[in-house]
Amino acid sequence: MPAGAPRPQTFQSWAFGHDADVASRLAALVRKGVKTATSGLLWSYEAEQEDTPEVGGYSVITDWEGRPLCIIQTLEVIVRPFHEVGADIAWEEGEGDRSLEYWREVHWEFFAEECAQLGRAPQDDMPVVSERFRLVFDQSPDI
Repeated sequence: MPAGAPRPQTFQSWAFGHDADVASRLAALVRKGVKTATSGLLWSYEAEQEDTPEVGGYSVITDWEGRPLCIIQTLEVIVRPFHEVGADIAWEEGEGDRSLEYWREVHWEFFAEECAQLGRAPQDDMPVVSERFRLVFDQSPDI
């Protein structure tokens, strides 16, 4: 790429969670402006040979069947051990009562399922990728 040329933006397309209900529920939170962060297990990105989110990159959030619902832009990416994810991310993820205790309980269960599929044991220091984002386009204003 020539010096000074604008860097091309990256695009990803994905649904939240591990089933249609979770995907719909979490996408609705994004579209309402409640959910402005999400977290994933770094080991899953590595196993799937998938790039982690990139600051400035865009994601098309879909329903479970792959129909586009909205577009988000990544503002920040932080990789840290599970036990170091803080209350700020728990609140910004917008799930349940938005507490760190709720976040840890739900994500431990979700990450444990992913670990089992990867042939790994969940650990308190397993690497978590937390992404802060902003909603840039909503397919339909009627949620």
